[in-house]
Amino acid sequence: MKYKKGQSGNPKGRPKGIVDRRSLFRKHIESNTENLVKKVVAMALEGDVRAMKLCLERISPPMKPRDEPIQIEDLKGTLTEQGQKILSSMGKSQLTPSEAAVMLGPVNTNFVIILG
Repeated sequence: MKYKKGQSGNPKGRPKGIVDRRSLFRKHIESNTENLVKKVVAMALEGDVRAMKLCLERISPPMKPRDEPIQIEDLKGTLTEQGQKILSSMGKSQLTPSEAAVMLGPVNTNFVIILG
C-alpha cells in the first residue's frame, strides 16, 4: 500500500509517554551498578575467567596498532601497478595484511584483483 507524501504509514504511532523496554532495563541496571561491579570483581578474584576479562577490558582498553611510516620503493605508475607493488610487498612480508589493506584503500575503487 502506498502512502501520500507526508502521510505516515502508522498514523497513530507510538503513544507519547510510553517508556522503551531498553530504557527501563538501563534504569534497573544503573540503580544496581555498585552491587553488580562488586559481584563481578568478586567473581574475577575467585577465578571466573569471563569476569576477569570483563574487569581487565574496563581497566585497560585493547591496544590499537600504531601507524608508522611505510616506504615502498618506486611506488609509481598506474593504480594497478601501484596495487600490485603493495601486494608484492605484503607477499614478501615487508607489509602486514592490515597495512596493505590501508594502503590499497585509495587504490581500491580502481584496482581489481582476479583470483584464478
